[in-house]
Parts: sequence; structure tokens; C-alpha cells
Amino acid sequence: MPKRFIAFVFFFLLLISTFFSWLHSQQPPPQAQQAIALTEFSLPDLAGTSHSISEWQGKILIINFWATWCPPCLKEIPEFIELQSEYAQQNVQFIGIAIDDAQLVDDYLSFTDINYPILIASSEDRQLSQKLGNSINAIPFTIIVNQQSQIIFAHPGELSKQRIRELLGPLLTPNPGA
Repeated sequence: MPKRFIAFVFFFLLLISTFFSWLHSQQPPPQAQQAIALTEFSLPDLAGTSHSISEWQGKILIINFWATWCPPCLKEIPEFIELQSEYAQQNVQFIGIAIDDAQLVDDYLSFTDINYPILIASSEDRQLSQKLGNSINAIPFTIIVNQQSQIIFAHPGELSKQRIRELLGPLLTPNPGA
């Protein structure tokens, strides 16, 4: 009896594993995700000046939702600073959107030299990341927007410098057929 039960459990687990492998293979790869138009929005910076996302129209945007209390967010920031410097002359603009208290953000920025705009999401604005594709309401959350203002990549969780470089490559390569 125990051998038969073990064989049944093994077969059942194999069947479940095969099903989930098949299910995963039916999903399109991240590169094939359909681009969606970036929704127009405006948020203030720490000085209270409102900035419309259209200020950066025509640029490749990397928009990152973060908070001072989020360790993965703080781990990404030095890499984003480096990438902003590296790609600034190639029409790439990082934008940080802090989902946090403005004073905590100001305190953090007093000892971190960030070279890209930081906007503040108020409690009413915190649904913005969901409107932009953050269906699980994760933080950090990053989107990449192409020069035509289409969201081509959305990622909940930490995003590596190498992965961003991989995603930027095709956007920076001139299209000879265009």
C-alpha cells in the first residue's frame, strides 16, 4: 500500500509540474508584451512644483516607484544614478516617484546625490502605479516607456542594472528600415 501511494503522489506531482510548465510556455515572453500608451499624469517635486510626464515626451523614460522604507528600492538607486549618467546623452531619462512622506524623502536625498528628478506621490496619487501596470501593488515598481510614449516594459520588484541595459539596447539602436 505505501509503495502504491508513493507512486501515485509521484505521478500526481509529475502531472502538476508538466501542466504548469505547459501553462508557463503559453505566456508571451516579456519582449513580446503589447505596448500600451502612457497615461498623462502630473506630480509635484519636493519644492511643490508640479511636473507633467509630458515634459519628457520623446525620451526613453525609466519610471521607478520607490520608498525610503524599502530596502530593494534603496539598493536600486545607486545603479539608477550610474545608468542615468551613462545614458543621459542618449535621450534616456530616469524619473523616481516616491510613494512616501515628503519629509522622509527630503531627509534621504540630503545624503544621496540623485541625478534624476524625484516626484512625490500623495496618498491620492498612490494608485498611479496600478494604472501603469502594477497589478500586484509591489514596490519597487519600474516601467520603461519608449520615445512614442508607450509602456513597453513593466516590472514589479528589484530591477538590475544589467537587465535595464538589455532592455535599453533595442530602443537605442537605430532602425534601418524606418
